[in-house]
Amino acid sequence: MRVNQLRPQDGSFHSRKRVGRGLSSGHGKTCGRGHKGQKSRSGGQIPPYFEGGQMPLVRRIPKRGFRSLSQKEWQIINLEALNRFEEGEEVDKELLQKAGLIKKLDLPVKVLARGELNKKLTVKVEAFSLSAKAKIEEQGGRAEVL
Repeated sequence: MRVNQLRPQDGSFHSRKRVGRGLSSGHGKTCGRGHKGQKSRSGGQIPPYFEGGQMPLVRRIPKRGFRSLSQKEWQIINLEALNRFEEGEEVDKELLQKAGLIKKLDLPVKVLARGELNKKLTVKVEAFSLSAKAKIEEQGGRAEVL
């Protein structure tokens, strides 16, 4: 068998219905669209979400909450998570991502004071809570704001 001998399976292709070709064709005059009404006219398609004038679903269900467009999204890290790094190490966003503590480098990071820090570290991120900064410096480390 060659490519030029390939044929579609019987019944898989139908010939195109030629409408508007006279009354005797069976599809003349209104061309299978019926009389009048929105669907009979050209450009008379209705969107799939239209419910025939009934109050649409998107307007029937209750709306809740508010999301500010200017709100900044932070990645949060607690002090106890920083204990996995070596003594005296410089912890930055790349190192935090490699350790799996943050997911994205383009979002700002804030360190919070939950837990205890047992090592002297230099931490370089965008923000610290006051108590987190105090705990880092208490261990002899440095909290540097980028």
